[in-house]
Order: sequence, then structure tokens, then C-alpha cells
Amino acid sequence: MWSAVSKREARPVISDVRQITADWLEDALRRAGALRTGRVRDVAFEADKSAWSRIVRLRARYAGADAAAPAALVLKICAGDDAVFGPSEVHYYTRDYADLADAPIPRCYDAQFSDTPRAYHILMDDLSATHDNTWERPPTLERGCAAATALAALHAHWWGRERLRILGSDLPGRGDIDRYIGHIERGLTPLLAALGDGLDARWRAALHEIFAHHPACMIERTRDAAGFALVHDDVNPGNILAPLDGEGAVYLVDRQPFDWSLTVWLAVSDLAYMMVHWWDTDLRRQWERPILQHYHGQLTRRGIGGYSWEQLLLDYRLAAVQSVYVAVEWCVLESDRTKMRWLWEPQLQKAMTAFFDLRCADLW
Repeated sequence: MWSAVSKREARPVISDVRQITADWLEDALRRAGALRTGRVRDVAFEADKSAWSRIVRLRARYAGADAAAPAALVLKICAGDDAVFGPSEVHYYTRDYADLADAPIPRCYDAQFSDTPRAYHILMDDLSATHDNTWERPPTLERGCAAATALAALHAHWWGRERLRILGSDLPGRGDIDRYIGHIERGLTPLLAALGDGLDARWRAALHEIFAHHPACMIERTRDAAGFALVHDDVNPGNILAPLDGEGAVYLVDRQPFDWSLTVWLAVSDLAYMMVHWWDTDLRRQWERPILQHYHGQLTRRGIGGYSWEQLLLDYRLAAVQSVYVAVEWCVLESDRTKMRWLWEPQLQKAMTAFFDLRCADLW
């Protein structure tokens, strides 16, 4: 069980590398219970820029500390132009799974959020010696099942309405879904214009059909609470940390929902997101069913009942349609539509192929 929630008042958010000092790190580690003796003598760091944050790798040297004191850490900084997210990621590392013994999340030592100005930082273990993201590695069945195992652990922890209400959450209502769809739908006309005559007429008709019928199916599905959980919502290859050497357990990082995102939704949507528009279609077709079966088994092992295999498959099909929404959302802003076409057009191809493969239109 890894947690670093401080019971003392919030500390300042680190928004600039110049704030990183040996004294700051020593205080953070002491409050987390990770530095019981000795002190931080000095700390070296190097910083990289990622899509929505600044990643700073820290190397600490100690005087008089025991061998368990962490030498390699990562500080994630979201501030300034990167500060588009609320406190969800801080909660992910420090609150939501603090009492889940086998949470597939790196150990967090400190995390602080500020709303004015909006910013946060997260200090956690640097796992780069043993794990790395999977951007450069093709999927495998074993890794897909490892991700399903990790997701089942997170989902089972906040499964169903009773558990979600403990967290202060609930199933999304019509207003939540309308907000979600309303934001995304602004990208449909620009997407269709960008693709022009190059878009197959059958696909063009299906895109209109999806926005006409799928949102109502989403709303209807919320009448039954079985299958809903707190979701990660961005299980892309960059957020899956897998072993460098062989297969094994994975870590899931970077839960950063937008203000319009659905943070509580069908749990299996995280697997649909992972497989439908990030994996090559042939691999999805080959492995999605055994991975879903593995996931269902993991839910059962964790005591989740009353959620049949047949319902899971229906929910997967409903969630797979949302991969279309991901591609459409990239077209809301003209800058994204142009600069990110290399990403959203192949994602649309995969999502629409899955839409027909899975006969998603039969859902309505």
C-alpha cells in the first residue's frame, strides 16, 4: 500500500525547478515516512517536457540515512500553460487508492494541488531502471492481460453506486453526458470537412448515426449501476509502465481528465480505450476477447458479482463507440485538427473499423 497523504496543511506547489532543494526533498520524504534517519545531503535533477507536464528526474544523496531511502525519484510538475487539469491526478496517487494494498501505481511521496493559480506536483518513485512506457513496443497478449489485471484492481476498489458514494461520486447523469457529448460534437463538422470526399460514404453516414443514437444509449445504460466504476480514462501506451525485461505486472500512471470528461463510467471502457484505437486492428481482433475474459475473471476474483460476461460484452461494444469520439474531439480546435491529424485520422480508422466489427449499431 503506497500513500503519501499529509495530514498537515497543504504545502506550496513546486512550479519551477528552482524550488527543488535538498531541504524541500528532505521534508517531503520525512512526512511520507520514507526518511526516518539521516538527511538529504544534496539532490541533482534533469528535466524533460512531456505533453501536459514537466518531468524532473531527481537523484538524491543522503548522509546517515538507511538503505531504504529512495535514491531515484520523479517529480511531475503541471503549472503555467500545462495547468489545464484539476486535482484528479493528485487524488489518484494520494487518496483514491491509498488503502488498496496492491494498487498498480508507483509509490507517491508528496503531491500538492493549487486552484489559484491552478497547478500541482507529484513526487514519486522513478521506475525507469525496471519499467518504461510502451510507446515503442507493440502490444502482446501477456501485457494486455497484465493491464487488465491492473485495471480490475482499480475498478473493483470503486465499483458500483455504494462504493462511489463513499468517494463523494455517483453515476453520471444526463447533464454530465450532455456536457461530454456537447464538447465533442463540436469537432464533427470540422472532421468531416477535413476528410472531404476521401471519407467513405458509409462511414460518413455512420458518424452521423453515432451522434444521433449513441448518447441516448449511454444515458439509458446509467439506469443500471452494475458495471460502473471510477475510471482511468486514458490507458494509452504512454501511461502503461511495463517491465523492461520480459512480461510481468504493469503500473498505470497519469490520470488527467478534462473538465468535460466522464470520471465515473463503464469500467470496461478503459479496456476499450486501450485496445480499439491504440492497437493495430488485427491485434485487437485477435486478443480483445481473451483479454476481456481475463478481466472478467479478475473482477470475480476480487469479489465483484452480479456482472455477467454477456453484460460485459455489451458494455464493451457501447464503450468502443467512444473511440470515435476521441478522434472527433481532436478536431474541436483548429490547431489540434491540423497538427494532430497524424494521430486522429488513424485512430478514426481503427475506431470505425471496430464499430462495424462489433456491430455497434445493433445497440440502438
